[in-house]
Amino acid sequence: MTSIESVSRSDLEQRRKKLRTHRRLKMLQAAWQTLAVGGMLGGLVWATTQPIWVLQEPSQVTIEGNQLLATPAIKSLLPVSYPQSLLRIQPEAIANSLESQPTIADATVTRELFPPGLRVVITERIPVAIAYIRPPQAVTTDTQANMGFVDANGIWIPFQTYAAQSTNLKLPQLKVIGPWERYHSYWSSVYQSVSRSPVKISEIDCQDPTNIILKTELGIVHLGAYSSRLTQQLQVLDQMRQFPQQLNSSQIAYIDLSNPETPAVQMNQ
Repeated sequence: MTSIESVSRSDLEQRRKKLRTHRRLKMLQAAWQTLAVGGMLGGLVWATTQPIWVLQEPSQVTIEGNQLLATPAIKSLLPVSYPQSLLRIQPEAIANSLESQPTIADATVTRELFPPGLRVVITERIPVAIAYIRPPQAVTTDTQANMGFVDANGIWIPFQTYAAQSTNLKLPQLKVIGPWERYHSYWSSVYQSVSRSPVKISEIDCQDPTNIILKTELGIVHLGAYSSRLTQQLQVLDQMRQFPQQLNSSQIAYIDLSNPETPAVQMNQ
């Protein structure tokens, strides 16, 4: 009995020693891991604050995706002061700042470590029409304040902004007249229909919300208020191509397509 008890006590003591040793090893391992991770982070922070990991000048910024906008103009929009540590630069904040510009639809900004720099990829807003708040002939002063541009989605781009940032100012062939607030809600649909029309359309007059007026190769066309029948109206207009051959186009005041089921031609008196 006594020998069994002594053996059991000896086994228990050995097990306790092993457990204590195991715990010490685990604590030492955890401490070493913590020191290693801390050292790595400290080294990374130290490395990124060295001159080699600092943006010293705009030449270290690469701009991609721009075709209409000048690279120096885009760099001037970046909310970055030089010199600037790469670690302190916030790519998402820079991208949001660029996307707030009316000329830029989307921006992606990433840090580059080898060599240290910043990579900016943008998607431009492409003007599809010159936009006049009022007819050009009705404006006698500050012509540029009266005009701007709109893209396919109806986003207004001020003339001065586009002219200042563009490498070569290219004016769209299409014109739209009227306060932007009156047509921006349906502009995307109107532009898609007009751009697909077989009949060439050079001007869209949206001054009167009850009557959209088009200037086309067949003459002036009245559409009435904007509706989902716009595509049908333009199809009917295409079918009326033979009219100028049967009538003297100079005698036609306008083509009335407000009801595409019963198109009409208003003649000059």
